[in-house]
Amino acid sequence: MHARSALFDLWGDHIAARGGCAPISALVRLLAALGISEPAVRTAVSRMVRQGWLVPTRTPQGAAGYALTDRARTRLDDASRRIYRTTATARWGGHWHLVVLAPVGNRSGRDRTRAALRFLGYAPLHGDTWIAPRPAPDLAATLGAEGASAQCFDAVATDGTAPRTGADAHDLAAQVWDLEGLAAAYRRWQAQAHGWAEQAGPDADDEQQFAARSRLVHEWRKFLFTDPALPAELLPPGWPGHAAAELFDRESARLAPAAARFVDSCLQPDRELL
Repeated sequence: MHARSALFDLWGDHIAARGGCAPISALVRLLAALGISEPAVRTAVSRMVRQGWLVPTRTPQGAAGYALTDRARTRLDDASRRIYRTTATARWGGHWHLVVLAPVGNRSGRDRTRAALRFLGYAPLHGDTWIAPRPAPDLAATLGAEGASAQCFDAVATDGTAPRTGADAHDLAAQVWDLEGLAAAYRRWQAQAHGWAEQAGPDADDEQQFAARSRLVHEWRKFLFTDPALPAELLPPGWPGHAAAELFDRESARLAPAAARFVDSCLQPDRELL
């Protein structure tokens, strides 16, 4: 687990709901439970400040700390909705959303823009044309943050004379997204998650349960970059993502109280952990 990714998880899962600000000492204590060193935490925080995700501030107790920028809070709010599925997925109306990117001047900008589109659930259809089953609500803000622009269209697949059938929509989804690879990833995740859950059984202390839940959330969060959250109408039958989601919901809820206690203890100023 890299320090930067762990910090995103930590803010999204715990700190944002506790005022959004944390001193560096608390971040070091929390990530030490995940085997991440103090220098790695400090380096990651500095990098996140430079990249516009964190901003230096003061905690309510007057200590030096860090808080999310508006851009970071928007991104983490969206990630939380998708991780915990707090918004019901609407039925698919048969329309695709196409995004045609304008040329991006440098390679790093192109890479960031493509990664951002994948995070929003888009996949490359051809060249700089990307496709999703529905428009992403924060598409414009995401492209703007990367300095990119695009033309967007609603489209219905046709054979030149009439709209195509649902079977063709399934074929298109399978062509632009690696659904077989994604299904295999979900099955691997389920096997790993059962192991993490066993390690954080009834005898595990708060720190151990925090570490297990952090690993659970961290690995589950990776699906935000690979799973486009396709509507049920476009998924193969027996989709393993559904069973994986049920496992995540159950175990993350079971481990949440102990993880919250550990986070609270670390955020208390001048409190030594027992």
